[in-house]
Amino acid sequence: MVSTIQNTDVKQKEADRAVVVAVTSRAVFDCGADDGDEVCEVGVAFPLLQALQRVNERLLEENPSESLLFDVVLITSDSQQQQQSSRIISSTRHHGLEISSFCFSSEEDFTESLLKNNVHLFLTTDRDEAAQASQKGVFSALLNGKVASSEQLRVVFCGDAVIRTDAEPPSASQDAAQSFWAQLGEMRRRFGMLDSPLSLVLLTSRGGRESCGTALQTLRSRGVNMDEAYSLAGAPRSPILSLLRPHFLLINHLQD
Repeated sequence: MVSTIQNTDVKQKEADRAVVVAVTSRAVFDCGADDGDEVCEVGVAFPLLQALQRVNERLLEENPSESLLFDVVLITSDSQQQQQSSRIISSTRHHGLEISSFCFSSEEDFTESLLKNNVHLFLTTDRDEAAQASQKGVFSALLNGKVASSEQLRVVFCGDAVIRTDAEPPSASQDAAQSFWAQLGEMRRRFGMLDSPLSLVLLTSRGGRESCGTALQTLRSRGVNMDEAYSLAGAPRSPILSLLRPHFLLINHLQD
């Protein structure tokens, strides 16, 4: 059973243009036990939601009629948090989060909730959840809990996955990934080179400059231009990621 509640405090986005991002409520809020406190503590996804809102605000500053905006859906499949639905909604209002709708489902039906809400990107801290959603054709990524700032949305593309997609028959998830990449690229073009609220970074782990160049060309052919690019040539990527501190890493294969 899937139940969706629209947030009447938030102006709803245009369904045919909005970029729908679904985030698990467990990642956004740490509600703990229901001890009578109406407000939950914020979780690892809080800076991400603030960064998404910042991009929307800047897009509307540039063009008040802009319709290419992030549309955030909060997904709750945890039985304990479902019992605290009113507390979650109150916490959203208290912390000033622009969440368009709240979706409640069982753990077995959470992928159905993503499909019903036409989600373009599903973000979670649970690798199994991300894999399940990906198998259903929903592009998914794991949240990074070590983000430096909420002022700029920082997204890292795994260039190795970008190159692989041209060599393999595209899956439903890969098609969804490329569609989301194109939407991000279109958003990024709305801003100048300096003081952008959205930063796109390319990271290639294998190969040298040639692999990085191929990935850059592939992304550019899809309308996605990078702000930064790094070629690791086989070196571990953990050190550079600890410096970049992206909100999430875009890859096609969750085992990477």
